[in-house]
Amino acid sequence: MDKFLTFTHINEQGQAQMVDVSEKKSTERTAIAYGEIHMNKAVASGIKNQTIKKGEVLQVARIAGIMAAKKTFELIPLCHVLTLTKCTIDFNWKTDQILIVQCLTKAVGPTGVEMEALTGANIALLTIYDMCKAMDREMKITNVGLLEKSGGKSGHFISASQEVDE
Repeated sequence: MDKFLTFTHINEQGQAQMVDVSEKKSTERTAIAYGEIHMNKAVASGIKNQTIKKGEVLQVARIAGIMAAKKTFELIPLCHVLTLTKCTIDFNWKTDQILIVQCLTKAVGPTGVEMEALTGANIALLTIYDMCKAMDREMKITNVGLLEKSGGKSGHFISASQEVDE
């Protein structure tokens, strides 16, 4: 069988399985995931001025994203339980109405932290939507993806497809 057609989460009988990482070397691993939320002017102003009725949106979204990253193994069935050594959620305005969310995750272990970073970014974005939906049900979450990862056998990866304005 072609090695590119082999799925690591499927055993010889075609059944789902968690990958055995017990023989893999523990290394420091990091990942950065990214996403955007597009909103109307009223929501953007409310977030910037901390006047959204449900509370301080970015602080709640930050905590939600960090909590979600730590619980990724509970949300995605075949993910390993990881001890994150660092998780940050950062926000930057790309334009007056587009907010960038970045989640950085870090751990030392035998498997990567990409799924944790992606989960953290997504939940932070969804929390912003939830807290502001009464003011703008047409908010759009876009451009979610992995920006960068390091550590492990596959080495350093930087996405060529994501454009981030900092």
